[in-house]
Amino acid sequence: MSDIMAFLGLGSNVGDRQSYLQRAVRALMDVNDLRVVMLSPVYETVPVGYVDQPPFLNAVVAVQTRLSAIRLLAETAAIETSLGRRRSIVWGPRTIDIDILLFGDQVIATPELTVPHPRLRERAFVLLPLAEIAPDLVLPGGNMTVRALAEQVAGRDGVQPFGKLAWGCGEL
Repeated sequence: MSDIMAFLGLGSNVGDRQSYLQRAVRALMDVNDLRVVMLSPVYETVPVGYVDQPPFLNAVVAVQTRLSAIRLLAETAAIETSLGRRRSIVWGPRTIDIDILLFGDQVIATPELTVPHPRLRERAFVLLPLAEIAPDLVLPGGNMTVRALAEQVAGRDGVQPFGKLAWGCGEL
């Protein structure tokens, strides 16, 4: 299998949010057959869906991988569990959330995984950081760049730049 570029969305709104994002990136760097190649700046976001919770920090990570999409899903779920993720409320508070946003140009629709992420085109907290690292990318089945999609949703969902984090993993 050849390398595939995938984009992962990270989010945290429990405890030391910055630390959870950093720890998730470091854990991704330890996954065999996966290489972190780019990290977006971080955005702070008001909750969507279940709103009675603290604001999120969100970022996007670009990775090159030889893993299948389902294996990548298993790896990200294991990282979430290792960082204390508990699934008790849909869209509820979490130490870390890692979503597979894109997996190459593949369109995947299984009970376990939908790629592109089903709400990707409407979520500013995903599109804005994704546009920082892949502005000219066109989503599978689409005709607009990520930059253009991000411009459409900018200012929505209470998304504000938070800054760059010291990822603790050196330069990529």
